[in-house]
Amino acid sequence: MYKHFLFIFISLISSGMSAVKACTIFSCSRAGQTFVAANEDDMTPFTRIWYNPATKDRYGSVSFGAPDMQSAAAMNEYGLFYDFAAANYDLSKLNLKKPYPGDLMWEILGKCKNVKEAMVFLKKYDFAISAKALLADKEGNSIVVTPEGITEKTGDFQVNSNCNMINGKLSCRRPDIANEMLSGSTENNIDFLKSILDKTHQEGTLNTLYSTICDLKKGIIYVYLFHDYNTVYKIDLKSELKKGYHIENLADHFPSSFAYENFSKNHSLYLKESIFQEMQNKGVEATVNHYIAESEKQDPKNKNLDPALLEVALQLIKYSWNEHNNGAMWDYWFSKPDGYNITPYKDPRLTSAEKLLQYLSAKEEKDLKLRNFMYEISGFINFTQGNKSIAREFYEKAISNPAETYPVTLSRGKEMLSRLK
Repeated sequence: MYKHFLFIFISLISSGMSAVKACTIFSCSRAGQTFVAANEDDMTPFTRIWYNPATKDRYGSVSFGAPDMQSAAAMNEYGLFYDFAAANYDLSKLNLKKPYPGDLMWEILGKCKNVKEAMVFLKKYDFAISAKALLADKEGNSIVVTPEGITEKTGDFQVNSNCNMINGKLSCRRPDIANEMLSGSTENNIDFLKSILDKTHQEGTLNTLYSTICDLKKGIIYVYLFHDYNTVYKIDLKSELKKGYHIENLADHFPSSFAYENFSKNHSLYLKESIFQEMQNKGVEATVNHYIAESEKQDPKNKNLDPALLEVALQLIKYSWNEHNNGAMWDYWFSKPDGYNITPYKDPRLTSAEKLLQYLSAKEEKDLKLRNFMYEISGFINFTQGNKSIAREFYEKAISNPAETYPVTLSRGKEMLSRLK
C-alpha cells in the first residue's frame, strides 16, 4: 500500500504550501476598467471553487484550488485579488525573521479591502513561501510579493510568471508574450485579455487547467476550463455569496470535453473523485459503507481501492475543516503553527473519515509508518471532535516507535501530545 501513497508523503515531508506550479498572471487597469487574468498551470485536475460568506471577522470571498483545499487564487467582495506562481526561493538562505504562522495571503484577503491595507500586513510579516504572489485591487493597484521583497506596478499593467533563468535568459516566453501584448496595445477588455491567456497557455505534462479573468470593480469572474477559450462560465460573486458557503467542482459547469476527460481519467486521483461523485448521489455514510464492503470482497487484490479510500478519508477532513474555518486550508496538514490551534466542532464527515481510517489501519500490517500516520490522523479527528482522551491514545500509538514513524507524523504528534497534557 505504501507505494501507492508515496506521492502523499512527498508533500507531507516537505511540509510546505506547494500547490502552485507554472502560471501566468497579470493585472491591467485602463480606461476606467480594472482586470486581473490568469492561466493556472498544473498537473492535478479536479479544481474546486468554494464560496465563503462574510463573517464578523472576515470579508466574503471565493477561492479556486486543488482538492487539497489550499487556495491557489482568490478574490474578496471588495475586489481584492491574489494568485500565486511557483518559484525556487531557498527560504533557509533568506533572513525571514517574522513568518506568518498560517496562510498570510488568506489572512490578507479576509481583513483587507485593497493593496494599501494589505501592505500593513506585508510590512509586519515575512512572506515565507517559495512563490510569487500577485495582489491587485479594484482601484487599479497591484504588487508582486516574493520572499525577497515587493515590486509595485509602475505602469498600467503588471505581469507575474515563473519561468526559470537559464544562462541569464528566461527558459520560456510566457511572461515576454504577455508583456509584449499588453505594452503593444491600449485595449482592456475580455476578448483582448482572453487572447493573451490563449497565447500563453500550456499543454503537455503541465497543462493550463483553467483560466480566469476577474473584473475587480464589478465582482464578475469569467472562467475557462482546460485552455478552451470558447466556452465560459461566468461567476457573479455577490450572488454566489448570498447562497451561503458551498463547494463546487469547476468542471461541472462545462460541457463534456474529450481532452479534459481523458486527462482526468488518467490521473491517480480519479478513483477517489469517482467515489466523491457517488457520495453526492447516495450520501457519505452509505458510500463509505459500500466501499469498505467492496474492499473486503476484493482483498488482497484491491491495489487501487484502499489507497483511494485513504484519500477519501483525508478529503472528508479537508472539506470539513474548510467549511468550519471560513474557507481556510487545513493548516495542520501543512504543519503550520496555526494548525495546532484547534477549536473543537462536530461533523459527520469526520466520523466517516475515522471509520475509513480504522478499517484501513486495522488491515495494514506491513507498512508501519503508514499505519502510524493513520493513527495520527485519527488522533486529529478525535481532538477536533472534543474526544481528548481518545486523541491522546491515538497520538501516543502514532509516535511510540520513532523508527517506524514518518518525520512529519513524529513532529506533529509530539506537538499535539504537549497540548493534551
